[in-house]
Amino acid sequence: MEEQKILNVAENGTSLDERQDAGFLEKYDLRILRSLRKIIRAVDIHSRKLNHNFKITAPQLICLHCLLRESPLTLSQLAREISLGASTTTGIIDRLEIKGLVTRTRCPKDRRKVDLAITEAGRELTRVAPGLLQDQFAQALRELPEPEQAAITLSLERVVELMGAAHLDASPNLMSGSQLQPSNHNNIQEV
Repeated sequence: MEEQKILNVAENGTSLDERQDAGFLEKYDLRILRSLRKIIRAVDIHSRKLNHNFKITAPQLICLHCLLRESPLTLSQLAREISLGASTTTGIIDRLEIKGLVTRTRCPKDRRKVDLAITEAGRELTRVAPGLLQDQFAQALRELPEPEQAAITLSLERVVELMGAAHLDASPNLMSGSQLQPSNHNNIQEV
């Protein structure tokens, strides 16, 4: 019933005054806030499971996936790819290097340039660790018609814009719930 009212408002183009009079803005405010809080909570729960079961954080896994796809990269290239600041990315790479999941190699042509590459242990971890989206969400999204996928994407990007959050560093990762299984990777230790 409520969804039908919302669709009618969207389709009929009622004015802002009409929506305010009907109390829609308050209803939308609360529903949007509640939805955002649930999304944040779900991401947090999955991130904690990832850290507990695989001894790796979500940003670390994102770096590994990026290096798996486009290795070698410089630190600044990697930071741009994953939408994090260079100093944040440096700390992540430091921890991944200690774990033996990435290597740093000076470029022979330009000794100032340091290339980052994923190690075999890093490749193995990305193979057994969860994908970059929650499995249930990724599957449900794939099953939607492409216009609906695009609409969801554009709507979420618009929310980011409306919140004035476009400039914030972001790690584009939602952890997988169904793939979060304990790991037997004894050689990978959390720092």
